[in-house]
Amino acid sequence: MVWWRRCLRMLGIGLSILLLSLLTIWATAALYFDLPVAWLRLPLALVYVLGMIASVVLLRTRWTRTLIVGAGFLLVLAWWLSLRPSNERPWQPDVAKRAWAEIEGDRVTIHNLRNCDYRTETDYTPRWETRTFDLRKLRGVDVFLTYWGSPWIAHPIVSFDFGDGNYVPISIEVRKQVGESYSAVRGFFRQYELIYIVSDERDVVRLRSNYRTGEDVYLFHTKASPDQARSLFLEYLERVNRMRDHPEWYNAITNNCTTNITVHAAAARDALPRWDWRILLNGRSDQMLYERGDLAGDLPYPELKQKALINPAARAANDDPDFSKRIRAGRPGFQ
Repeated sequence: MVWWRRCLRMLGIGLSILLLSLLTIWATAALYFDLPVAWLRLPLALVYVLGMIASVVLLRTRWTRTLIVGAGFLLVLAWWLSLRPSNERPWQPDVAKRAWAEIEGDRVTIHNLRNCDYRTETDYTPRWETRTFDLRKLRGVDVFLTYWGSPWIAHPIVSFDFGDGNYVPISIEVRKQVGESYSAVRGFFRQYELIYIVSDERDVVRLRSNYRTGEDVYLFHTKASPDQARSLFLEYLERVNRMRDHPEWYNAITNNCTTNITVHAAAARDALPRWDWRILLNGRSDQMLYERGDLAGDLPYPELKQKALINPAARAANDDPDFSKRIRAGRPGFQ
């Protein structure tokens, strides 16, 4: 009886050390990345981590050490949660404005719909338009997945089909300031605000397929019915309107492109979100949708994925007003 109690005790101590170490690492990183006064970040992060190490080394009892480390983490967490996002920053021109929508029965008017004129990825003329759509014409939902390196990570964009070549893609992204670039590590902290970019496909899709280098874009048609598409679209617009006055922080785990799509899709069905590891490793999210029976196209998954690549068709269509029709022509599920 003694040996297994000793093993359980050692396991408990080991897990406690691991947990407290992770809490200390997170709190140190939060101070280093998110402290508003830049020159204080490194010194205060060092003071914090050295203080926690000193507590562990110098204090005699395990419970006292645990209390000090836990209290230190809670203090940093309370400060970190007090940081507030803002709509008033020196934004990059392509995210300078937030979209918002007026909804009157079946009539939806979207303001600040983005339709940039690109010459290169970084050389473009921002255009912000107002467009009106009839919800009765909403036919379905398509999904774009963009890969730029690892097959495990992608950026999804949901596009709503209003018929006659009219599509409204909505891309959930970080709202970058002038001179700012995205960092996966900083994405875990309060570094970026979140933005829903409502646009034309010749903007948000063509940017990735035609102007950025090393990005592969895949297009899938879903089996969403017109009623399901309507519910999902209105879910998106409700969030778009709310964020106009109540900005939110982006977070690489809890508040990002894929987690929000999952939440919106569940809310549109009046159901709880369905957890799947491929929500985080979203480069496999198309496989997840295929296995759930959500993707159109009567093909084995590998063949469907192969035929979903749109880069060659997008480059051929480029400035064509029928860009959206041409990138869908002949693809499984779009007949």
